[in-house]
Parts: sequence; structure tokens; C-alpha cells
Amino acid sequence: MDSMQEMRRTHYCLDLLKATPGDDVCVAGFIARFRDIGNLCFADLRDFTGIVQLAFDDSTSPELFEKAKSLKSEYVVIASGVLRERSNKNPNIPTGNLEIFVKSMSILSIAKTTPFEIRDEVSVKEELLLRYRYLDIRRPSLARSLAMRHRITKVTRDFFDENRFVEIETPILINSTPEGARDYVVPSRVHKGRFFALPQSPQILKQLLIVGGVDRYFQIAKCFRDEDLRADRQPEFTQIDIEMAFCTPEDVMDLNERFIARLFRDVLDYKIELPLRRMTYKEAMERYGSDKPDTRFGLEITDITDISGECGFGVFENAVADNGKVLLIYADDISEKVTRKEQDALTSIVKTYGAQGLAFAKITEDGQHGFLKFLNKEFKETLFDRLKAKEGGAIFAVAGKSEVSYTSLGSLRLEIQNRYFPALENGFDVLWITEFPLFEFDAETNTYSAKHHPFTSPMDEDLPILETNPLKCRAKAYDMVINGNEVGGGSIRISNPEIQNRMFNALGLSKEQIHEKFGFLLEAYEYGAPPHGGLAFGLDRLAMLMLNKKSIREVIAFPKVQSSADLMLKAPSKLDDIQLKELGLQIVSNDGDEQTDS
Repeated sequence: MDSMQEMRRTHYCLDLLKATPGDDVCVAGFIARFRDIGNLCFADLRDFTGIVQLAFDDSTSPELFEKAKSLKSEYVVIASGVLRERSNKNPNIPTGNLEIFVKSMSILSIAKTTPFEIRDEVSVKEELLLRYRYLDIRRPSLARSLAMRHRITKVTRDFFDENRFVEIETPILINSTPEGARDYVVPSRVHKGRFFALPQSPQILKQLLIVGGVDRYFQIAKCFRDEDLRADRQPEFTQIDIEMAFCTPEDVMDLNERFIARLFRDVLDYKIELPLRRMTYKEAMERYGSDKPDTRFGLEITDITDISGECGFGVFENAVADNGKVLLIYADDISEKVTRKEQDALTSIVKTYGAQGLAFAKITEDGQHGFLKFLNKEFKETLFDRLKAKEGGAIFAVAGKSEVSYTSLGSLRLEIQNRYFPALENGFDVLWITEFPLFEFDAETNTYSAKHHPFTSPMDEDLPILETNPLKCRAKAYDMVINGNEVGGGSIRISNPEIQNRMFNALGLSKEQIHEKFGFLLEAYEYGAPPHGGLAFGLDRLAMLMLNKKSIREVIAFPKVQSSADLMLKAPSKLDDIQLKELGLQIVSNDGDEQTDS
């Protein structure tokens, strides 16, 4: 292998677009492709910014020409020469009109054959790509994604700096706090039998920063959640985390929609119209069956409970009698596409969300298909008029408990769109969802839990019913939704110790539990706490949407698989006996027996 000798890189590949043919240039990178055609040979050199063609011919020194002929894929080289116009132009790459006629080249590292081709259209299992992620990163599309992610964080820091926010790092080793998912815990060697936890978010710490007089805080924060296996979730993820004092929900939403508009403008040259639309949680659920609605298409939910009490169809009538809901989605011109097999598949979807079943009907000339044949004539006429139904349309109906009916149809709505109307306009549909419920009820444990977290402030007008009717309480909470994906969420926090104690009491926490888990926060509030609120964006999901990727793994340098394992580093791994002894730990098998190995 050669040394770099006197050569020094002068340009990255994309920088050559600003250079002039005839300039002496020097580039460095990997050989993406090599072509030998006798007295000429060509190599595509790839760096982190792009690709440029290197040209060699036998008019150069015999030594250089022989060295060029020895090139293979993924060899690392540095090459200098003259930039010139390319004769056989390539419209598929930005530098396709240019090439470098090489006068000097050093091979800095040779490479063995890679387990897959380093190109964007490679078709191999994702597990293989992740096993060799350091090779996968060489693919131009993934390199562009990582560079764009850098751009997103750069614009983020610039925007919040310009708006008087201070970037502060909060600790990674903290105490375990309840935030809705399991903590990752870290055993302490010094304090045997005690454990740190990795933060699910910097929530309490950023509130304490506000108490400490930091008026505006932000952080690109690493967070950790030991969640059950779920598709496209990562055990460690990144938040754009902010908190601000002396603010209202309007202040937080105004600032952050201006941030998103700036981000899309600077990174994608895309204009987002402000102010963003606002939709209450109640409206979102009633129209779309989701608190993160994709409003780029219709297929909205229609509530026919008011006319279904004596419709002639027992399923609908029974739901009304049990104070449930009768809801449906109507779609034009798809009746012939919905086969019996597809009806069964769609029924399985709503059952997944707790619905008893799916009532289906096609609008035919005689109006007697599916559940329509059970309906009385007057109800059918009223229904068709309300839906503006026409021949060829299809009706998908669910009847039962209110929450289950809305949620199941919300999921079905997305499936109908994907199956029968897959083409959506390009662009970004951005809106706020507001006035979330403050509490959720868990029927299994017969307890209430916080919809967001226990530090979320109730709306002022709902304070009187905090203890007496908690499920009717609304929160000063807000989520930003882009194309049916929640990308950020936050709330105004409780800064009044009395209200915070009332919140804890409503959640069923004892005085001892409150003191043990949150005593330091309540004590801090006793020394004066400004009213404050904030928001956190999921950086991974935001980058995924902005780059039009299908998975957040495509915008994370070293992601983990669904089981939370790292295939490249082979993590998690076992500890040896010495490490376990230092930590005061023993590994116990599932049957309770102590294992002798680590």
C-alpha cells in the first residue's frame, strides 16, 4: 500500500461542482466501481458527499496505469489530476458532467470482497446490513440521510440560540422515575445493591432548571426506554427537548411551529404555512379515530348513533341500547375491489382494537347487499342521504363501546386508504392536536394514570372536577402531527405544589409514595417556581419524515433491531464472573436456580 506522500485532498466530490474544468484537484475516498476497457480505464470514487469519475489512459506513466488496473471495489485511494468535462455524461449523479484525469494516485488501503454490494438499490436482508453497518453507511442514500440529520440538528441549535435558549446537558445516570415505560437500570459498583436508571426523558431535570432560573433551556437529548418489542421503535432515541418559563400554551406552540417552518425551509427548501391548524383531541377522535390523524385524505368517520336506535339491524340497536356508538366509514367507487377475503382481513384489523366485528355493505342498485338488507327503508334512505352514497360505494361500520369503536375505525381508515387509494400528494400536512384528556383509566388495575405524565397541568376550568370526574379533565397539552405521525408533544407543567399534590392524589399515590418518588421536586417548588412549559420533538421520527424514509433505522447511524439487540456490536452481552462479583450481582435462570456461568 502507498502512503499519501505529498498529496492533500483539495475537494470533496460535490465541491467539484464549484470548480472549473482545467483546475488541478485532489480527491480521496472509496472505489465504488471500476471499468477496464483496454487502453482506458475508469473508476468511480465515492466519498461522504457523492461520487466522481476518475479517468486513466495509457498516455500516463506505465506505473500509474498498472496501479489503476489493480483497483477493486472499496479500495481506499487518494488521487490528484485535472478536472475536465466528461464525454459520456451521467445524468444520474450531480457530478455526471465532470471527471478527473488522474496524474497521481496512492492506494491507501485494500479491501476484501464485501458481503453485499455498496449501492443504494442493493436487495439483501436488513439483518445483514445491520451486521455490517459500517459498510452500509457507505451507501450514498444512508450517507445523505446522516448528513441531512446533521443539518437538522445544526438548524435546531441555530434557531433556539437565536431565541435566547441555552443548551444544557442533563445527566444520563439518574434515579428511576415513573414515565410510562420500564427504565434501563445500571448497577453501581460503589453502592452495591443500588441502581442508577437511564433517563426516559429529561422531564424532571428540565423543570428543575426552570426552578433554578434558567429561563429557556434546550437539549439534543439521548433518551432510553426498555419497552416491549414494537416495530420501528428504538430502545435509545434522541429528542429535541425544550422548556421555557413564563409561558402559555400559545407561546409554546407559536415558538415551535416557527421552528418547524424554519427547519423545513432551511433543510428542504419547503414552505410550511403558518399559523398551523389546531384541532382538539375530541374532534380528532370523532372525525379520524386517532389523536395523530392523517388529514391528507378524507374517509372521515360518520356517527349514526342518533338514528340507529330503531334501524332494524340488531347489532346497531343493541349498541345504542348499551350507550355505545354506531360509527362508519363510507368510500366511493371501491365496492368491486373489496373481496370476501379482504373483508375478512379488514375485520381482523378492527378486532385487534377490541371491536366485536365489522359490518360491511356495498351500495348496489337494489340496496340489498350486506347489512343493508336488515335495515328498514326509512333508515336506509336517511343513511344514504347523510352519506351522499352512490352506487359503487362501500360502507364499513363498527358498533360498540365508544372508545373502541373510534380507535378501531381510525386504524381501519388508514388501511382502506393504503389498500384502495394509495396515491397521496407529496408534501407535509402539519397540525396541532390540543386539549388532551388529563387521565386514562386502566380497567384491569382499576386505577387512573396520566395521559402524558403526572406534571401536566389541568385546564383551569377543569380544576374543580380534578378529583370528582377525572376522565372529563382536559390537559394543557399539545402534540404536533405531520402526515399522521406524532413528531412532538408537550404541555404546560404544574408549578403550584397544591395542584401537584392534588394530581398525585387523583393518581392514587400515597403520601409516602409521593415523598419517595417526587419529594425533591415538591421541595424545589417551595422555593419558588415560575410557571413553565415545554415540548420534545422525536428527532429520529422527524428526520425520517423529512427525508421520506420508511423507518427510523434509516436515519440513525447505528440502530438496533426490534429485539433491542445490536447485531454489529453483538450487544447485549454477558459479563464475566469478576465483573458480576464487583457489582454484587448473581445471574438467576428462569427456574430460579443460580447460574454458575455469567
